[in-house]
Amino acid sequence: MKKLESKIALVTGGSRGIGEAIVRRLVAEGAKVAFTYARSAGKALALESEINASGGTALAIAADNAVATDVIKAVNHTVETFGGLDILVNNAGIYIGGEFAGHSIEDYDQIMDVNVKAIYIAALESVKHLKAGGRIITIGSNMADNSMGPQGTLYTMSKSALQGLTRGLARDLGPKGIAVTLVQPGPVDTDMNPADSQLADFLRGRMAIPQYGTGEDIAGLVSFLASEESKYITGSWITIDGGLNA
Repeated sequence: MKKLESKIALVTGGSRGIGEAIVRRLVAEGAKVAFTYARSAGKALALESEINASGGTALAIAADNAVATDVIKAVNHTVETFGGLDILVNNAGIYIGGEFAGHSIEDYDQIMDVNVKAIYIAALESVKHLKAGGRIITIGSNMADNSMGPQGTLYTMSKSALQGLTRGLARDLGPKGIAVTLVQPGPVDTDMNPADSQLADFLRGRMAIPQYGTGEDIAGLVSFLASEESKYITGSWITIDGGLNA
């Protein structure tokens, strides 16, 4: 029996990159997986079709993490379609960089809406359906503990906030048997952060294992945290960054 057999999961931002790898891994472990997308409709629908054609179960949902009602509707659509919810994976996020003096209040609102507020809303809606053994897993960043350089203030701030959210939710939901964890990736080879970018060699030079991770590396950890094997882990974050923060 697969370790996530009969489980129902929702992955936000699941049409590409790390999110896509997580969707594929959870399906491979036996879960029915709904996932959201904001702009990559073609990739999302192709992923949904591929998984369903190969015997898995996937559902692509158009939802923008910057829009609170979209997040709520995505949770409810998942529950209505599959009959419940066991695993919430908050993966969707954005990066806004640049000189601090050049930022605007709108920049702050945008990054906090997507990277923090949407996670809070998704959790708030999901706890209406999660039962004992449920999981809330959020994808953060190793930059929550090490900003590494200038021009990352907004992003670092938003990802650091997830640590407090994880601790608080763990205390609130632990008595109900729901575990809450945070995954903090470092450099992962995706469209947004390719292993051949201008910064890649600099980052590899600071890593204990000097190579970029893959989406599958992150997905493997998420799969573990979603399973019964991780039942005694909550209120914690795990950094998976090749030793960049070591």
